[in-house]
Amino acid sequence: MRKAYIDIDGVILTKRNTRQADGLHEFLDFLTKSFDCYWLSTHCKGDSKNVLEHLSTFLDVNIMEMISTIKATTWTTLKTEAIDMTNDFLWFDDYPLQAEIEQLKLNGKLENLIIVNLDNKDELQRVMKAITPAQSGATHDGMKI
Repeated sequence: MRKAYIDIDGVILTKRNTRQADGLHEFLDFLTKSFDCYWLSTHCKGDSKNVLEHLSTFLDVNIMEMISTIKATTWTTLKTEAIDMTNDFLWFDDYPLQAEIEQLKLNGKLENLIIVNLDNKDELQRVMKAITPAQSGATHDGMKI
């Protein structure tokens, strides 16, 4: 199954006036049913417990139940250390480091990075449509979809 690596701040939660992103329930429902999901965030380095505790402050109970199956990742310096570059994946992040982008390029995986900008209205719905071409007729052409 295709993997999805999910950042928290700027993807799941807004950065300003922290709250859950608009359309989050539908987005996470889609991801958890369609992908093998992993947290890829500074909030998670080897254990999902800290992630769930952090998110419980902001997310409703239905979403908390849904995300309990998302797995932890382990990395030290760059998030790309946790990504299995040998398998098909998508990485959802709002602001990857330049060094992480370079690692994706070196592995021929730059097109697997999905930049999320929660400043855009209906961003998570737009992302879902872009990664499900059968539903929307759209394709994603690299970093920004």
